[in-house]
Amino acid sequence: MSEQRAAEFVEADGLATVRLNRPALTREVKEELLVALRGAADSTTARAVLLLGSAKAFCVGQDLAEHARILKEEPGQALDTVRKHYNPIVRALESIQVPVVVGIGGACVGAGLGFALAGDVRVAARRAKFGTAFTGIGLASDSGLAFRLVKSLGRSRAMELMLLGTVVGADRALELGLVTEVVEDDAWEERAREVATLLASGPTAAFVAAKREVRAAADSQEDFEGLLEEEADLQNQLGTTADHVGAVDAFLNKRPPTFTGG
Repeated sequence: MSEQRAAEFVEADGLATVRLNRPALTREVKEELLVALRGAADSTTARAVLLLGSAKAFCVGQDLAEHARILKEEPGQALDTVRKHYNPIVRALESIQVPVVVGIGGACVGAGLGFALAGDVRVAARRAKFGTAFTGIGLASDSGLAFRLVKSLGRSRAMELMLLGTVVGADRALELGLVTEVVEDDAWEERAREVATLLASGPTAAFVAAKREVRAAADSQEDFEGLLEEEADLQNQLGTTADHVGAVDAFLNKRPPTFTGG
């Protein structure tokens, strides 16, 4: 029996499905996710895209065990992953012209939240939790997260989630506008697929045009590209700080981090 891939892409009846089979983002997962998303973006027959994680978690962000190893072995290159992996993943999501539905069955944290917010419609299980997590390990955000939080929630709420690391449940996420719909825990994937299938059977050209209009009204792509580059620069700087290195070690050893500001 062949081993299950970290991320996979399948298409049937006009619906492209991209599934993350592992909740933490190792290099392997990021590389396979990028291939899958590019497959969905490049499809000439997909009329909608469904992005799913597992029931345990949609995505919890960077795998910190792998990150800690790279910090130790190649400290100056540990955060190069932002430009090598995270930015291309976000750009792949951004390049999908047809509707993107995101099914969120559990934790949606860090870069995972950035990926989810890059979708157009988000269906969440009631057990799902949402958080930024970055400052808790001495980093700022990546994956376009700050940009999308400000666009979705406004500056004040974005600051709360970023600085205080507030974790919100699905019902609160619905109130804030982080998700489109909340369903019972055993129905999230079925409902997300139902919405994606509905969109895949709709007026595709009109949906593509509507996405272009909404993006033009809400975003400046030039500013977004600039933000991705600034995120990468900041993460590279923060990746060498004692606060970040110590916080990663504390997380892996299940103890509270101690920050000195350096």
